[in-house]
Amino acid sequence: MTDMTVGIDMIEVSRIAKSIQSQRFLQRVYSPDEIELIKSKKNAQTAAGRFCVKEAFSKALGTGVRDFELYEVSTLNDELGKPYITVSGNAKKLLDGRKTSVSITHTAEYASAVVIIY
Repeated sequence: MTDMTVGIDMIEVSRIAKSIQSQRFLQRVYSPDEIELIKSKKNAQTAAGRFCVKEAFSKALGTGVRDFELYEVSTLNDELGKPYITVSGNAKKLLDGRKTSVSITHTAEYASAVVIIY
């Protein structure tokens, strides 16, 4: 049986709404595909949800965010809108071939994500 780990994160959308005004923040935290999505959606909830995925991913790994760059964990959506995670760089090495499952939710005030690594 494979080990399964879970990470969860929650953030106030207003914190991310302020931060995404900075191009430097966007490039440090989000992948190019995520930045394109965030700019096209024009709402902070999208950015906040994806930020939560990065934090939840780090918690599920058990490493925190010190061992990889946040932009190495990218949340995209399939044709039905279901989110999925792609990884690159050190995040990919740390994942070591394991799979992920992700769920994101938000209100006007809060965003949250759960990541399962299995």
